[in-house]
Amino acid sequence: MKKIIALILCVMTLTCLFTACGAKGKTLDEVKSAGKLTVATSPDFPPFESLEGDKVVGIEVDIMELVAKELGVELEIIEMDFDAVLLGVQSAKYDCGMSGITANDERKENMLFTTPYYNAAQVIVVKANSDIKGKADLDGKKVSVQTGTTADAGCTEAGYDVQAFAANADAKAALTTGKVDAWVVDNLTAQQMVGENDGLVILEEKMTDEPYAFAFAFGSEDLVAEIDAILEKLIADGTIEEIFENYGETYFKP
Repeated sequence: MKKIIALILCVMTLTCLFTACGAKGKTLDEVKSAGKLTVATSPDFPPFESLEGDKVVGIEVDIMELVAKELGVELEIIEMDFDAVLLGVQSAKYDCGMSGITANDERKENMLFTTPYYNAAQVIVVKANSDIKGKADLDGKKVSVQTGTTADAGCTEAGYDVQAFAANADAKAALTTGKVDAWVVDNLTAQQMVGENDGLVILEEKMTDEPYAFAFAFGSEDLVAEIDAILEKLIADGTIEEIFENYGETYFKP
């Protein structure tokens, strides 16, 4: 009986794997026929995504609403943790992923990316009285990050004592309560989430420079090409820069 159960479980696992591997993203025509673009996001990443009541708002939401309008479809936003965004897009469960996603070489092996629309940076946040003055001081220190992000991957690869959390709010709380010595996060998110009364400071030295883009499953090449053309127009005519300015942020063109 145990052998039979084990065999069944093995077959189920392989079936799931083959199904995921065989999944393909929607084409441009399929999205237009459906009349909507489903976008997965983790709304704990201000100013790019955050919750205003029960509504997801932010820079990327504004950009993607313009993209959907140009495509002639509705925008449907679905909320989840960041690592689920990447997995959901890769398996073509959702048409698109947006959560301040860095288009790096590792991720490009598993999904498609639009042309980058913004150049971000990872920064270090510490308590005001910390002896950490730059990334050279992180050796032997506990560092909080959001699970599945490039901050998570980079800090783990660097050999730091990484404490990963599903939400950036929890990663920040780990620093303020003294559970970790530093928090590594994207620059604009740090500026949004570090308040005057937190007793936290953002160090000047950057950890990385990273291009942000929107993620899609393989199979959506023509859809991505169409969205690339839209993004390039929005960058060229200053629309995306204006969106950043509306949120009181500086735009760093890729």
